[in-house]
Amino acid sequence: MLPQMRPLPSRPAIHAVHRRTSPAPPSIGGLGQHGRVALVRTTKAVVCRSVASPAANQGAPAVERPWKLSDARLVLEDGSVWNAKSFGASGTQVGEVVFNTSLTGYQEILTDPSYAGQFVLMTNPHIGNTGVNSGDEESIKCFLGGLIIRNLSICTSNWRCTEMAKNWKIVGVDLISDVTCDAPYEWVDKTGSGWEFNDNQSSETFHVVVYDFGVKHNILRRLASYGCKITVVPASWPASDVLNLKPDGVLFSNGPGDPAAVPYAVKTVQEIVGKVPVFGICMGHQLIGQALGGKTFKMKFGHHGGNHPVRDNRTGRVDISAQNHNYAVDPKSLPEGVQVTHINLNDQSCAGLVFPKMKLMSLQYHPESSPGPHDSDLAFGEFVELMKNNRL
Repeated sequence: MLPQMRPLPSRPAIHAVHRRTSPAPPSIGGLGQHGRVALVRTTKAVVCRSVASPAANQGAPAVERPWKLSDARLVLEDGSVWNAKSFGASGTQVGEVVFNTSLTGYQEILTDPSYAGQFVLMTNPHIGNTGVNSGDEESIKCFLGGLIIRNLSICTSNWRCTEMAKNWKIVGVDLISDVTCDAPYEWVDKTGSGWEFNDNQSSETFHVVVYDFGVKHNILRRLASYGCKITVVPASWPASDVLNLKPDGVLFSNGPGDPAAVPYAVKTVQEIVGKVPVFGICMGHQLIGQALGGKTFKMKFGHHGGNHPVRDNRTGRVDISAQNHNYAVDPKSLPEGVQVTHINLNDQSCAGLVFPKMKLMSLQYHPESSPGPHDSDLAFGEFVELMKNNRL
């Protein structure tokens, strides 16, 4: 659901949505044009429901107008109702509303499996002006419950654009088991030459097994660009089968939801950690935290956007990072020997870990940054060094 919002008549055009009493309602993309949609938010979810329009109930003929009227509603936990205009898929959805501060990259956000079960509100008001293209998709389909925007562009201006709009089917699922791959497969695609910025690729080849908890394609592309041979396995794949492949390293990917809700994944991490070098990203970072005996907690708003400052405590270097998560690791709950390497400078939350004894490293954010700045791409090189040192 993608709402396109208009301002209240009594104030400047700065509001994202219209109240129920406003005469000029906003729009919600992803919904059909011939019905209304009700979205109800609880403390954990938003419910979206299509209902028939009054004209349809009365048997009156549809009236064609040169502009689109409100055909969607967003009903929040406090009972407020925000009218909107819809575009894209039509249907009923349940999810949590979060916001993303990225100025661009809406296509990557739409296809990021980590957003499964969520409605994403873009703080940048103008969406759609760069169109879409197959190269920017992070998975094979759209997983989020809906996209909420202020204004939908009616034209595009980007040399990479291949389509003005795309009819993604927004499915709104919310479990790792729903976003993971069905069977193991090999990944060979590297980052395109026009986007390659790593000048220090290893001359060695390392076999990396990636647990797919909702992995983004650009994570796999960056690994391949660093000289890794990649095997992707489903979230429930037995740890013993992975170790039988004799990989040089294992990466636990990003993914949606609460790490405490997937104890089978925590058990898998526990069975692998310490046997081979390990790298956890986002959900993988949280699973590693729990596997080590630590605790995770629900954040008030979470981190969603491409402009989060993160400090590497080892060097003092500050990177601008891309983040998308609602849970975080409590560093005080971690065992002795685990080092907090990175801190989110906005709220001092744990953003990275290393445990030299167990040959592991993890980041709470996305080093592939798609969308976002590439400050943290060096993390892939650090993982390669971890695997290289383990060979010695």
